[in-house]
Amino acid sequence: MRSPALRHVLTHLITPLLMCLGMGLAYMGAFVTPEPHHLPVAVVGSAPQAKVFAQTVKDTAGDKLDVRTVATRADAVDLLKSREVTGAYVPSAKAPELLVASAASDMGATAVEKVFTPVAAKEGVPLKVTDVAEPVADDPTGQGLFFLLIALSIGSYASVAALGAAGAALSMRVRALLTLGVSAVVGGIGTLLAGPVFHLAHHDLAGVWGMAWLYSAGILFVGVGLHTFLKRWTTLTMMVLFVMLNFTSSGGLFRPELQNGFFGALHAFWNGAGFVEGVRSLLYFGDDGLARNVWTLVVWLLVGLVVTGIAALYERPRRARHAAGHTGTATEGAAVPAPARAEWPAEERAVADAEAEEEVQETVGV
Repeated sequence: MRSPALRHVLTHLITPLLMCLGMGLAYMGAFVTPEPHHLPVAVVGSAPQAKVFAQTVKDTAGDKLDVRTVATRADAVDLLKSREVTGAYVPSAKAPELLVASAASDMGATAVEKVFTPVAAKEGVPLKVTDVAEPVADDPTGQGLFFLLIALSIGSYASVAALGAAGAALSMRVRALLTLGVSAVVGGIGTLLAGPVFHLAHHDLAGVWGMAWLYSAGILFVGVGLHTFLKRWTTLTMMVLFVMLNFTSSGGLFRPELQNGFFGALHAFWNGAGFVEGVRSLLYFGDDGLARNVWTLVVWLLVGLVVTGIAALYERPRRARHAAGHTGTATEGAAVPAPARAEWPAEERAVADAEAEEEVQETVGV
């Protein structure tokens, strides 16, 4: 292809087209057809009739439900608040009750209600639904944390452009220090949005900031480290890791029990799930499960530090050779002049100008 500008454009169209394909596969695969897969529910009662009823529900639902029995209503509430079950049914000939915890998953609570409402209807009695863990009134669906995750993610991986591409002339140590500072600012912005601005979090804002900082720092260190090796392909890689796979497995919209096995498995260890579930634990469930989710974020941060450390070791000899070259040039007294830019064809100059800014522009693009 003789035109450098046309070749440049066609080459860089690969990234957005792959993003289009990846986003379609990820989002549609994760969100378009939510169905229960081993959705954990409980039936309250210790009498033989309760066990028979639970087995009947299980036989009818098949793999869609995992049904257990618990002796008392209080036991069912404890399971809901520890997020071991999504719903608990209290059989009664006169007033059957369904217990849910919508702060854990509004969609999950809705799915359980759809399962047990027809059961009560067969008895000719209305079903009473009791929510034992409601989200705050400012976030009635409990999905605000998912959109907070999106804001933090964009602020983090978009900053990789400035730290990785525009900051390439800086030493890795300086870039690492800037990464710590930027992640603290991103976490602060997220906390401001979650607290004073939109009131998603009415307490424990310091804890929210801590998890937001851990989450952001993990993404930034991974991105800054990868940029040393991937250059302009860092954008696509970050989108795959922290958008396509991250948002879809976070549990912010659908819990893993409502998704296919792939995204359900990612939920167990991906950093977005660690953040969303950790903040839920902090705000609604008395810190239950918080330590495990914080450790998930810490592990991702450690991975980012390792990647950045490897990148620093890789860059060190190249920087040393570059510095030696400059020293030799100074000793000899003169440097070999570069080709005059004014002599370049206009099309080549345009391509060079585009190359200088493309990484920043691509990385910021969402």
